[in-house]
Amino acid sequence: MRQLTEFLSTTLRSITKGQAAGVLLIAAGLVVLSPPLLAQDFDVVISGGRVMDPATGLDSVRNVGIRDGKIIVLSRDSISGMHEVDATGLVVAPGFIDLHAHGQREFEAGLQAQDGVTTQLEMELGAYPIDGWYARRSGAAPINYGATVGHTAVRVATLLDLESLGISEDLGNGLDDSFDIISKQRAWMEDPATADQLTELQERIQQGLDQGALGIGYIINHTAGARREEIIKIFEVAGRNGVTNFAHSRFMGESDLGGSVDAIQELLADAAITGSSLHILHIGSSGGNQVPLLLDMLDQARANGINVTTEVYPYTAWSTFIGSSMFEGDFTTAMGLDYGDIELPKNGERLTKEGFHRIRTESPETMIIAHAMKEANVTAAVAHPGVMIASDGMMYEDGRAHPRGAGTFSRVLGHYVREKGALSLMDALGKMSYLPARRLEQAVPQMRTKGRISAGADADIVVFDPDRVIDRATFNEPARPSEGIEYVLVNGVFIVHSGELLKDTYPGRPVRRAYKEQK
Repeated sequence: MRQLTEFLSTTLRSITKGQAAGVLLIAAGLVVLSPPLLAQDFDVVISGGRVMDPATGLDSVRNVGIRDGKIIVLSRDSISGMHEVDATGLVVAPGFIDLHAHGQREFEAGLQAQDGVTTQLEMELGAYPIDGWYARRSGAAPINYGATVGHTAVRVATLLDLESLGISEDLGNGLDDSFDIISKQRAWMEDPATADQLTELQERIQQGLDQGALGIGYIINHTAGARREEIIKIFEVAGRNGVTNFAHSRFMGESDLGGSVDAIQELLADAAITGSSLHILHIGSSGGNQVPLLLDMLDQARANGINVTTEVYPYTAWSTFIGSSMFEGDFTTAMGLDYGDIELPKNGERLTKEGFHRIRTESPETMIIAHAMKEANVTAAVAHPGVMIASDGMMYEDGRAHPRGAGTFSRVLGHYVREKGALSLMDALGKMSYLPARRLEQAVPQMRTKGRISAGADADIVVFDPDRVIDRATFNEPARPSEGIEYVLVNGVFIVHSGELLKDTYPGRPVRRAYKEQK
């Protein structure tokens, strides 16, 4: 319209009064015709939905106009576009941002898309080297993707002789086909780093950050050999680069008697000493029976100037590999865990003591699920202000894994919001979209346009039925897609339409910090 007005103004200045009358008649016709012409300026219009934006608190019926992967307008007036969706009775919200997604292949990304996720980030294990990890996903990602540089993968590359093991140093997150070899090696888990190795660890971490990693990821509970000195030295690298540490706290043993408190105190102290920011992973599982106390500790730490956040997944079972160093010694007493609480996701078998130790010796790469958490603690974390929702979704083997990789976000919306009333719908949406974006945006400016429904934001959008949304994945059927997620757009492109996943569709883009050229 602005271009039309400028054209008419210029034309009218250059013609006679008689000619002007004719031009005005033509202009009147153009003005009448212009709304439908301009309406086609939108690639997608989502009309009549309840738009909920946790960033601004907007909760109102609006029509959303999308063009070139961006939200252009939220309007009360009728608009139309090349592709239109009637969202009457549905919620239109920012696509969910999963800070803790290990399953980054197309299969797992598809399950997450059907759970409303538009951005999946590997922030705990991370990856190494960073260039190779991003290159493998370019042009082949259903949803957006990104990773930290992984302390664990860097430890593997530094403490093991990969060439003699026949493993490429392009490790990714370490869960690929080489993990069956890596899991049998104990040095990366149990050996302290020498002074020279510690220097090399820091250099490799810096290299990953220079290549655009989103922060630094740690699974300290699985690397018992990483002494406190090592962790604080890596935190120093984070502080110098202005990025966040995404850390799975150390396994201290005797969790009922304060082990989890000691572990969180270590991380808080490291953050305070180095001035770096901290995100504590899955507080529900790593917090043991001390979750309420830990949440209070984090609240007080923030009030006293420490930049710390945390997350939770909405299940009472956790998952890891059976060869982890956390299973050394009398772990059942330390964790308050019976062998019968441990399940093999590949077939649902519950283990005995003999079976556990046999598999741990013969196949340490085997994934297990441990039913060891209390629902009251999980609910407390899900509902606690500021605690984000993240899946910790694992890679699926023959369609089987922990169901959190398929149902985390819909489970919060259906079970904890609608059925239990543990938190409001707006609060839940903020924990799934806006808060994760905020956690990253200082170090990753790209995130400033995600996690929001507003003009100029990325068109990463989920449209769902608040009365039907629910997880359907179970421990027996862990790959069942969620229900009630009707539409998902990634960068303005549908990946879920009318409740169905669209195959061979790859609108996902990398989430990455600026690449720093090496000197």
